[in-house]
Amino acid sequence: MTHTEPAPGERTLRSPELRPIWHTVHSRLSSGRPVTRVRLGPLDETQREALADLLGLDRLPDSHPSVSLARLEEAVTELSGRTVRETVTELVGPLGDRAGERRREEAERVELWAWLEGHDTVRAQPALADWTASCRATGLIGGSPDLTRTLLADALTVLAELPAQAEPLPVFAARVLKGDSHGLDDGTRLSTLVLRALATLHDTAAPESAADRRDVWARAGVADDDLSATVLIAGLRPAGEGSFARVARACAEAGQAASLTLAQLRAPGEFTLASDPAAVVHAVENPSILALAVRRFGPDCPPLVCTSGWPNSAAVHLLRLLADQGAILRYHGDFDGEGIRIAAYLLDKTPARPWRMTAVDYRAAAARTPHGPKPGRLTEAPWDPELTRAMTDQGTAVVEELVADVLLGDLAEVVR
Repeated sequence: MTHTEPAPGERTLRSPELRPIWHTVHSRLSSGRPVTRVRLGPLDETQREALADLLGLDRLPDSHPSVSLARLEEAVTELSGRTVRETVTELVGPLGDRAGERRREEAERVELWAWLEGHDTVRAQPALADWTASCRATGLIGGSPDLTRTLLADALTVLAELPAQAEPLPVFAARVLKGDSHGLDDGTRLSTLVLRALATLHDTAAPESAADRRDVWARAGVADDDLSATVLIAGLRPAGEGSFARVARACAEAGQAASLTLAQLRAPGEFTLASDPAAVVHAVENPSILALAVRRFGPDCPPLVCTSGWPNSAAVHLLRLLADQGAILRYHGDFDGEGIRIAAYLLDKTPARPWRMTAVDYRAAAARTPHGPKPGRLTEAPWDPELTRAMTDQGTAVVEELVADVLLGDLAEVVR
């Protein structure tokens, strides 16, 4: 095979003394920005001599010369008939576009955070806005929008599945993370991210100890046993001979409330609800409201469910069971920061709709108790954006017990 010797001009351009010069020129041309001059150096004496020969200078340049790209282009073209770009591409490698890459990376970051802030789970529970802000402040994982988005998507998947059904953490993780039973192990990035989100929802500090982390998971229905998670009911009269139907009917007919365990609700047996008209089930946040209703209406108490604060797995499971049987669900809670977050959470997790939870209802209630406690940290109410503004302006919390007469009046209409 015959090898073609490079032309003299090519040999000059390929000389070892010019190699660092071509690397510097390559880097500058890869910036993605206009280049008219290139600052070289530091150059040793042999490199300065090679540069002087290349450019036809009558004396040696200094060790950090600034070279006109046009002059360099002229010299390279005269020697090889090629451009500087062609020369450095062959000698060093393909040119980059760092400015373009930065613009693309910035666009990817903007798109990532817009996706997170607009995600259905975040929009349904506006309290998570503080969590999304902290995620953004933390920045990208390994500088990668793709890795960051994958982790955030997994966290949102987990949050959408909570409260869990009294499952151990590895079992829950395997179910929601495509078989990865260790995906939520203590100390993993995903576990830390989800726990931070739950702490934001509950307006508590991020858990630091192992015991604190277990408590947060338990509150979300993970690692609860199905006897500890309970929900209070009254006035429910489902038809059927399953254990749930028989217990609920017996207590309703006796004018008593019942406390159902998640175990009972996970195996309720066959039951049905009235369909014409559809059963209306009212849900409240505080047990005192249910107690007042039972005392007032006795065996005539309309269907009621009490979440007892943050809805646990039993409360959510029951409301979903009732909705599956055609029940219309209505929910009322406290008019304070936590009450709004609880309502947003329940309305996201079940088909329940607000019951006397508008800005108009709040103003009427606050007028009766104008000097109540502060409402605490307020977040948007997805069902009525005006509500949070009204609560901010008024600066007063209204607990559910203070509007008990109004709620019982609504229930009296159902009894008639």
